[in-house]
Formats: sequence, structure tokens, C-alpha cells
Amino acid sequence: MTGADVLVGALRDRGVTFVSTLCGNGLNPFYVACREAGLRIVDTRNEQAASYIADAYARLTRRIGVCAVSSAVGHTNALIGVVNAYFDGAPMLLLSGASAQSGNDMGKFQELDHVAMAAPVCKYARTIDRPERAAFYVHEAIAMATSGRPGPVHLTVPIDVLEAEVDPAVEISTRGGSGEVKQHASGDPDLIREAADLIVQAERPVLVAGSGVFYAKAEEALERFANAMAVPVVIPIWDRGAVPSPAEHFLGVIGAASGGPRLLPDADLVLILGARTDYRIGYGRPPTVGKEARVVRVDVDAEELRRGLEPDVGILGDARSVLDQFSEEMRRRGARPHRAWLKEARRRDRAFRARWIEAPASAAPPMTGRHVVDALRPFVKDNALFLVDGGNIGQWMHMTLCDRYPGHWLTCGASGVVGWGLPGAIAAKWAVPDRPVILLSGDGSIGFTLTEFNSAVRHGTPFVVVLADDRAWGIVLSGQEERYGPDGVLASRLGEIRYDRVAEGLGAIGIRVERPEEIGPAVERGLAVDRPTLIHVPIRTGGPADA
Repeated sequence: MTGADVLVGALRDRGVTFVSTLCGNGLNPFYVACREAGLRIVDTRNEQAASYIADAYARLTRRIGVCAVSSAVGHTNALIGVVNAYFDGAPMLLLSGASAQSGNDMGKFQELDHVAMAAPVCKYARTIDRPERAAFYVHEAIAMATSGRPGPVHLTVPIDVLEAEVDPAVEISTRGGSGEVKQHASGDPDLIREAADLIVQAERPVLVAGSGVFYAKAEEALERFANAMAVPVVIPIWDRGAVPSPAEHFLGVIGAASGGPRLLPDADLVLILGARTDYRIGYGRPPTVGKEARVVRVDVDAEELRRGLEPDVGILGDARSVLDQFSEEMRRRGARPHRAWLKEARRRDRAFRARWIEAPASAAPPMTGRHVVDALRPFVKDNALFLVDGGNIGQWMHMTLCDRYPGHWLTCGASGVVGWGLPGAIAAKWAVPDRPVILLSGDGSIGFTLTEFNSAVRHGTPFVVVLADDRAWGIVLSGQEERYGPDGVLASRLGEIRYDRVAEGLGAIGIRVERPEEIGPAVERGLAVDRPTLIHVPIRTGGPADA
């Protein structure tokens, strides 16, 4: 038994079934061990893609996602997925190969301090320096990744550690585990009662449901509480969703570049559950949140409770447990729901979205983002895994489709990165192979990982990509025009590319559509085949005024 066998066995014992990767220095023994243990190897064309797959898998499943890359440059390329997981709080493990330790500090091939590079964006980062400790370090890394607020972790594994024989008598063995985020921590009863006092006394409460609600599996608990108390619920844009079906209390995402209805500024109580007080909620400060508003924060991670903003009541506990405690306390008190405020909040939301939703779409061609999103609406209502990559097209989706925000919808995450979508679609199909996967992307975004169509073909991974092509970095271009005029549009235009033909060249199916009524049939065709399909939709650049 080698160090590689011990490492892979520890991954398998924690429920890991596949590893995304790009081959290179230090990985061959690991691959052999994966083959012997039955772990699938999903090889990509770019380390960024490999890391995005691990990150997206983790964010969809709440389970550890694992990618393995080579040393130095490979490690550096893969850090983008780690950064994404760091921003979003996703349980991801980056394994990086390295040359033998005998050459340490002597200029060995690709010598680089991986741990020092990864540590600032990881909850845990170590080098496995002895093969008998491989399982121990895997346990420590995955336990850290899936505890408290989840997050990425890193292990560097030199090739001499992977190749070395392990004496069972000195191996540090560990118990297996689920490799899944599991949160079970009720809030302090006295603090629950303090928060309940504020909920009952409030006239205009708003609940901000962050990714922590998703990771706590609190969807049903959130629905029970929000329905019973008629509390408006919003989700910070790019956080994980916890609203699986249309709901009267759900009023969409906040913090988008497109703005939003006036809710937080007029709220007299803000309930922040599993969300960070970052720019998306105005740091919890005026003018986004009223100066006199009371704040209740709930988080499973003690470090998050007071980060950025001191709450009136801070409750350490997971969102599901605390929401159930709130519901029981409201039931015991016979608390009256905030019906009038919810009605007013919904009126404000409708008024804000009218410019996006109620105005008739312009005649086509050329199409706009509005046409694309309207055509997708029937396909994302049920069990389809729906992914959204890109800036401008993402605005259309968030403004017009979000009468729900379920956990099987996935965006880039809180980092705001673009270009993760194709690897994300691969991860989604591997996470839930029996459900359709649809990716909505822009032309700027898809350019980062376009060759991963070939990876998807090689691994038999079908999904549908609807590509809105405005031949520009749409959000940037619109902002430049608004601020500087037409002459101020600089470095934000892209060239004409026949993406449908590029997809075909990479082994996928390519379809080009010119009219809105052609999009739906093209999606149906793509969902019916066993290969990835790209639907190329040329649109014109523009915001809601051009709908």
C-alpha cells in the first residue's frame, strides 16, 4: 500500500466518487490509485475548469468537491476555483502535486510554496510530508471544509509521498465520514425569546436569507416561518437559494447592479440568516439599512455573528434549527402576521420590476436578453438544474425569472466571477445525472472555458447551453456609454464568432437561432440528445430600455 492508496482511500471513505483534474507533475501515482479504488477521473483542458467543477459540485450538493492539479503553474491556475469557493463558503478540496521533497530549497522542478499561496483563501492548507499521515490530513482538511461556515481547503502531496510504501503499523488511521456539510445547532432559548420580542414588535421586518440557509437545509423551515409571520424574504444576489417554489413572501434578490425595490431602507427589523453584511446589503448600514432599524443575526459560525456589524441580537445556531425555534415561539405567543407590510412590499417589488417584466419585448430580430429569458421560463420551472454565467444576461434572469430561487439553480457565487459556467454544467450533470442541466451564458463568459465542450463530450456529459451573444462585455459597455458617451466605449467590444460551429468542432451539437420562437424547440432538441448542445442566440447590446 502506497501513500497514494492511503490518500485515495481516505477520499473514498468520505463519499468522494470522482476527481476533476488536469494531468502534470506529481499526479501519476494518484491517478493509478484512483483507478484501483474506483474513483472516476474527470480530466479537463484547463486547471481553472477542474477547480470550477469541484467548486460547483460542492455548491450544488453541500458535499466536498475535489480537484487535483500539478505543481506551480497548475496549482496557480486552479486557485481561481478556490477563490470562488472562498467567497461563497463552499466545501472544496484542492490537491496539488509536487516534485520529490529531496529537492526542497535546492531549485527542484517547479518549486513553489503552494501552501503559502493557498492559505489566505483556505480554511486549512498543509503539505502531506509523510505517507503514513495522508489519511489524517485528509480527515483534517475535509472536517474543516464542512464545519461552521463551509469553505475551501488545500493539500500539497509531493510525489515521493505518493509513491512511498506505508507500514500499517505506523499509519495514522481515521474514521470515515460523510464529506457533507451537516449543521445541527439550536440557538440559545433566551436569545430566541429576545429576537421574538423584536419580531412581534416590528411593523416592517425583512428577512435576508443567505447561503447559510441553503447549507443548513432550511428551505422548509424558512417557508414555515415566512408564511406564518408574513415576513418578506430576500436573498443576496449570487448567494445559494433556499426558495424552491413561487412564494408570496419571496421578493427576489438584492444587491444586483440593476438595483431593487425600496425594502431594506424602510425596514424597522432586519433578520440576517446565514448571510454576510457585505456590499450586497449595504454593509447593513445607512442608507441601505435604516439608522433606527434593529438587527437580528443568525449564523452557525461564531466568527460571522459580529463581523462588520454588531447586531441587537446575535444567535449562534444553524438556520434550520433557529427558524424552527422562531416558528414555535411565534405559535406559542399567538403572534400576528405582518400582512399589511407584506402586501406593501409586494406592491413595491412589482413597481420596480415593471420596467423589466411588463413592457412588451421589442420586435425581433435582433433579439434582446428579454427574449432569451422569456423563452427559457418553461424549462426551468421544475426539476432542471439551471446555471447562470455572465453579467448582462444574468441581470435579465434575476430581474424577470426569480419568482423562486431554489438550491438547484446556481450562479457564479459571491465572487462575481464569469467563465465558470461550462465546468459548472459538467459538475451539475455529475452531481445529479438523472436531471436536465441548462446553462445560460454570455459570449464573454463562455470564452474562458469554451474547450471544455470537448471534455464534456469525452466524458459523456450532456447538457444544454443557451448562449446570448451581444459581441461585448455587456455590463461594462453599457456603463461606459452611460458615463462617457459612445466615444467612451473602450476595451469592451468582442468580435463576431460562430459559437455554434466552434461547439461542433469540439464534438458538441451547435444550433444557431435568429428568432425568439426558435429558442424553445432548440432547447427541447438539446435536452433529448446524449451530447452537450450549444444554442447560439445573437442579441443586441442593451438593458431594459431596449426590451
